[in-house]
Amino acid sequence: MQLQGFRLCLGLLLISVHAEFMDDGVEMEDFDENSEEIDIDEDEISSEIKYKTPHPMGEVYFTETFDTGRLAGWVLSKAKKDDTDEEISIYDGRWEIEELKENQVHGDRGLVLKSRAKHHAISAILAKPFVFSDKPLIVQYEVNFQDGIDCGGAYIKLLVDSDDVNLENFYDKTSYTIMFGPDKCGEDYKLHFIFRHKHPKTGVFEEKHAKPPDVDLKKYFTDRKTHLYTLVMNPDNTFEILIDQVVVNKGSLLEDVVPAINPPKEIEDPNDKKPDEWDEKAKIPDLSAVKPDDWDESEPSQIEDASVAKPEGWLDDEPKFVPDPNADKPADWNEDMDGEWEAPQIPNPACRVGCGEWKPPMIDNPNFKGIWKPPMIDNPNYQGIWSPRKIPNPDYFEDDHPFLLTPFRALGLELWSMTSDIYFDNFIICSEKEVADRWAADGWGMKTLVANANEPGVIKKLMTAAEEHPWLWLIYAVSAVLPLMLITLFCWPRKAKKKSEDVAYKKVDVCEPQTKGALEQEVKGDEAALEKPVDLEEEKKQSDGEIPEKEEEGEAEEKSEEEIEIIEGQEDGNKSNRSGSEDEEAEESPGSGDGPVKSVRRRRVRKD
Repeated sequence: MQLQGFRLCLGLLLISVHAEFMDDGVEMEDFDENSEEIDIDEDEISSEIKYKTPHPMGEVYFTETFDTGRLAGWVLSKAKKDDTDEEISIYDGRWEIEELKENQVHGDRGLVLKSRAKHHAISAILAKPFVFSDKPLIVQYEVNFQDGIDCGGAYIKLLVDSDDVNLENFYDKTSYTIMFGPDKCGEDYKLHFIFRHKHPKTGVFEEKHAKPPDVDLKKYFTDRKTHLYTLVMNPDNTFEILIDQVVVNKGSLLEDVVPAINPPKEIEDPNDKKPDEWDEKAKIPDLSAVKPDDWDESEPSQIEDASVAKPEGWLDDEPKFVPDPNADKPADWNEDMDGEWEAPQIPNPACRVGCGEWKPPMIDNPNFKGIWKPPMIDNPNYQGIWSPRKIPNPDYFEDDHPFLLTPFRALGLELWSMTSDIYFDNFIICSEKEVADRWAADGWGMKTLVANANEPGVIKKLMTAAEEHPWLWLIYAVSAVLPLMLITLFCWPRKAKKKSEDVAYKKVDVCEPQTKGALEQEVKGDEAALEKPVDLEEEKKQSDGEIPEKEEEGEAEEKSEEEIEIIEGQEDGNKSNRSGSEDEEAEESPGSGDGPVKSVRRRRVRKD
């Protein structure tokens, strides 16, 4: 029993320790997976990581890390927005190159939007224009909403390749080929992918919006972490959108954009008009129907319930409210200015059942029929809902390769935000996914390692959660007290059972044999009882030397081996002494044996 109790206590302790550190274990496993099983000490990771500016390993069209601390090649816009007040139409928002506020990687810098409630516009020329042909397009960059986001965007625009491109005049209506990135206003969280498709017949550009992702985007705007946004467009007209290298949206340029790339083959004739005699009524009144003679339109919809009587104690003449007799006119009441003072009204205490004019409740009138109307029948002249006739679409075309968009040669950020300190970093435009992944590992991967290592521990997270939700303190208290109660219940030492109960329990299963001396003494005692009555002295000797079977079974203490040996020696000595005295007494005893037999029976009954 003691061994089982020890095992139970040990098991409870192990469970408590495992539950305490279970969350830490999960976080460490995630950290190991993200870091490709690199063993790094979390406490020293920030100082041990030696950041190196990413360098592209392959053909690229544009890269920017901002690690030099200078905006080399970037141009601030000097344009003004159209159809906007003069005060806010200027692109006067400020940009800075800074390190992250939190989870800094020493040596790593990014482009930061610094102004609130201002227009920002900045752009840069690509190393060479991107021409849509037989190679994929991959656009990738990092964003961190360091102070969260109220209303604003962090998307980019890929500006059309044209001879008249002037980055100083970059504004909201500058022609672009693709717009991609996160945007938020109110509770609407978006991840834009918009491209401008050129109509092959009219030459007009039309914006095509990809379907929204099926995932919840809120955490990417609110967790204040650096996230990696990637757009992949393939020559087979498919696309993928990734956040932190996880696909959140994908589809076809032909099927999963709105409006559709290809227009319908037929359209409604704009010159077609509905004829005047066109009948669209499916049902009409039956003109042959006649109102029945017993139809009474004068019956009201509800009548008084005649089965209900006025309750006893109802006071018809008593008002429902009376002036408060305990109210006093205020001392500062001026009748010239405030008018005549009247006590406030209170419910009439006499109206325990009811006061005022009593009226029975209203019920539905079983005779009510309302205004008679003829029934409706099918219209024999019904022609259906009219719609204009279809004609061939004069602007119809079929574009089987919408991937072949207008080339672009510049990247720009044209943004309005009510929140400052939006961080951008590590832009890359290329055609190989492996190049973009390696670029992400050298830049965004390092930020992720540092951020994961700087994550607060379990205790700190619990404290933070309890500050936001105070009711969690109750759960914490129960979780802390419950293991202690279980440990106390199962591991606290119990009171020892009485020794007599243990001995009695053992003697039920194991019978102690009588010693040789005890058996001989019992025989001698019976012989002496037959010869003469047992006096008090002899009973005392027998009680000292003999161990009767009845008394032995109820004895409360166990005797050790040494005690048994001592008792056997005493019994042998007493036996020899008693044998001599009994012989002498036997000679002196009378011949009648009735007395000794009766005395023996009385002694046994008394002992029992």
